[in-house]
Amino acid sequence: MDQTGGPWTGLTCDNQTLSVKKIYLDGSSFTGTFDASTLCNVQSIAASLIAVSLNNNLLYGENLDEIVNCRELTHLQIGGNRFSGSLPDTLSRLYNLKVLDISRNNFSGSLPDLTLISDLHEFFAQNNQLTGPIPNLDFSNFEQFNVSFNNFTGHVLNGGDRFPEISFIGNPELCGDPLPKQCPSSPPKKSKGISNYQVLLLSGYFILGLTIFLVIILLLCKRGKTKEEDKEALFDDSFYKPSFTSGKYKAGLSKSVISAATKSGMVSSSLIALTSPEVNGLKFDDLLKAPAELLGRGMRSTVYKVICEQGMTLAVKRIKDWTIPSINFKQRRRRLDQVKHPNVLPPVAFQTREAFGTQMGQVFDWSSRLSIAATITKALAFMHQELCEDGIAHRKLKSSNILLNKNMEPCISEYGLMMEDNEDRSSLSNIGANSALKADIYGVGVILLELLTGKVGQNNGLALAQWVLSVVQEEWTGEVFDKSLIREGASEEGLVYML
Repeated sequence: MDQTGGPWTGLTCDNQTLSVKKIYLDGSSFTGTFDASTLCNVQSIAASLIAVSLNNNLLYGENLDEIVNCRELTHLQIGGNRFSGSLPDTLSRLYNLKVLDISRNNFSGSLPDLTLISDLHEFFAQNNQLTGPIPNLDFSNFEQFNVSFNNFTGHVLNGGDRFPEISFIGNPELCGDPLPKQCPSSPPKKSKGISNYQVLLLSGYFILGLTIFLVIILLLCKRGKTKEEDKEALFDDSFYKPSFTSGKYKAGLSKSVISAATKSGMVSSSLIALTSPEVNGLKFDDLLKAPAELLGRGMRSTVYKVICEQGMTLAVKRIKDWTIPSINFKQRRRRLDQVKHPNVLPPVAFQTREAFGTQMGQVFDWSSRLSIAATITKALAFMHQELCEDGIAHRKLKSSNILLNKNMEPCISEYGLMMEDNEDRSSLSNIGANSALKADIYGVGVILLELLTGKVGQNNGLALAQWVLSVVQEEWTGEVFDKSLIREGASEEGLVYML
């Protein structure tokens, strides 16, 4: 590169290694070819360089493949230059990137798989010649996003509407919110006259649809009549619709309680205890009035931490529209009351009612993470051994279901409270009993990956697992682990063994 605008400024060096750490040379009137290999093939620079900002210069070039060797980069900003050609696929291997700015250049072709860069939260690609679909990104992770004035095609995927229209305009073949152009449900077809065959076919569909509609009406009427006849049944023929269950927020709990639905949908003012005297006399209204902290939220359930006036700390789960036959609920209640483990949070009370209306994260050292991993795997193994024949699994084991007591010991919450129809049909919870036990083991695996990487698993942990696999396959296993573990001196051999 040739410098035409004065002395070099904007270089930050590491005082210990004396190597370049940051390069900020925006608007420095540099001109010429940018050679990534010259910058990133020097081992001392590649190992320490975390930020490169060359915005608003006159740099050009078509080969950025070697930029991947600067694997510690968190900021890569080369907007407002004359770069051209396709973006290299290796760009998606800069796993630590947080900010990527390639705007106002002449890049063409499709974007690399940016979904592999899990920490990316600012992306600017406006005013290029990029084509193809926008990657299936998790837009909730992004603070700023702009791909306007390119040649992208297809849909703006779910979550893109959290950004304004200006982030996507200038792409004629792009559709969907927040753009005014809506995506067609099917390709437009030239209007033609309806043939006799089509008339007969449509008539058949109409008759079939009408028949199905009438059958549904009859079934609904019959069901309504059956419900009226069964109103007087207390527990034998009714259905249980739990609104919430609660478990005492303490390891080593010796008693567990689950209450039942009351007659004719009426709500008891007290929580009905089975074997635990500790919740006797606790009013349902007391729970509603007590201070509550939101711990987690799902499609049909919400978990709160509630501190009662009596000093008890409870984890309260509110479940919406969960219908299970009474006999199944009784069996489940009885078995869960019989099986206890100090590191599995048991339900202690149950109540039904019509709909009512984090703790700060803590960084754990390696020994704490090992202890958590060992404790939850032992606890889950115990529950599986005791409840395997009954087919009762957790079905939705994830890190948000692992609660810590006052001694910072982990407890598995919500065990046995996830039914097949309680979550989205595409989720891992909608599986058979045997597969559900295996899904619990998969869930533990995702939690272990979270402990190792320091990243949060999303979409049932599939994205995190795929990311780890891709990094390991590239023989960059050391890049998987949480940097804080490496800094504290955790044995990389031990980390690899756990992985």
